[in-house]
Amino acid sequence: MTLDDTQLQDRVREFLAAHPPASTPREAFLEARFDAGLAWVHFPEGLGGLDLPRAQQAVVDAELEDAGAPDNDPRRIGIGLGMAAPTVLAYGSEEQKRRWLRPLWLGEEVWCQLFSEPGAGSDLAALGTRAVRDGDAWVVNGQKVWTSNAHNARWAILIARTDPDQPKHRGITYFVCDMTDPGVEVRPLRQITGEAEFNEVFLSDVRIPDAHRLGEVGDGWRVAQTTLMNERVAIGGMRLPREGGMIGPVVETWRERPELRTHDLHQELLKLWVEAEVARLTGERLRQQLVAGQPGPEGSGMKLGFARLNQRISGLELELLGEEGLSYEDWTMRRPDIVDFTGRDAGYRYLRAKGNSIEGGTSEVLLNIVAERVLGLPSEPRTDKDVAWKDLAR
Repeated sequence: MTLDDTQLQDRVREFLAAHPPASTPREAFLEARFDAGLAWVHFPEGLGGLDLPRAQQAVVDAELEDAGAPDNDPRRIGIGLGMAAPTVLAYGSEEQKRRWLRPLWLGEEVWCQLFSEPGAGSDLAALGTRAVRDGDAWVVNGQKVWTSNAHNARWAILIARTDPDQPKHRGITYFVCDMTDPGVEVRPLRQITGEAEFNEVFLSDVRIPDAHRLGEVGDGWRVAQTTLMNERVAIGGMRLPREGGMIGPVVETWRERPELRTHDLHQELLKLWVEAEVARLTGERLRQQLVAGQPGPEGSGMKLGFARLNQRISGLELELLGEEGLSYEDWTMRRPDIVDFTGRDAGYRYLRAKGNSIEGGTSEVLLNIVAERVLGLPSEPRTDKDVAWKDLAR
């Protein structure tokens, strides 16, 4: 199908006339939107899309926003939208795509990511969770950590080692795990903010049908790269208005509290405001590049910059507030559905921003990716690259 922007606008307006947002129940509206191909227009017809260029989603979103249409609460289902869906689309069978993509986009089923492990640290390829074939299923044992939204999730994208005789980047297979299955245990991880936004997940003889495998056996690392590249774009390249994100509350405080101002703080705020605007515009350019293909290593650079900038801005905010910034509103143990940086106080932003350099790939690993895959610098020596995983020192 080929539609120019005007034709697509007409199509959206026809849809809105048939499903007025003011009188159509939210669930019914979202279901009809998906079935009309207006969920993500670059996806295939029948899977929420129209086989159109990714850039034309902005046309749809603008029309729906102007009409006051409900959205699918993307912050609550961000892992599904930003990481699971592109991977299922790229590697899933037709049956898998039709089973998982619709309830994922509608928000009926929340997804989480079972990648990181306590024994592997930043070296994801060193993971030790094992999956052993047993007939038409795989029996999985291991532990995952730093799993956002595991306490709400129905499904998880999971990588596990299926052949320990292969080097660590090979012998890994990619699965979709049902979080309600026997043997899946989710435990909260209380973090420095007082919340338990993350979890650790224990897998004890969990049986995953081979029909829930994405990609070929042993090809899980390549499949995981699709997930990781999309994750870093989703984290580092999110669309923001000017003065959106972490810089917004600092600028607002500066304008409303002149008694807090000093020359040195003014100079630092100007630097960070410019850097935040550069990051925002770079993110726009990155999204434009995505129209022509899949996300590349540039997303790692964006995510790296996002973490550093957030930490510097939140530090400046505490300096600006002085002793006020040392207070913290609430240490209550909670298991939130979303991360809300701008809806909380300065203390929360400062503490939570520390995690930005860990989640979605540590800053140290991302520096290597940028150096080697963006700048073309020589790779670091890796003595374990061709050694069987079972023979690695642990």
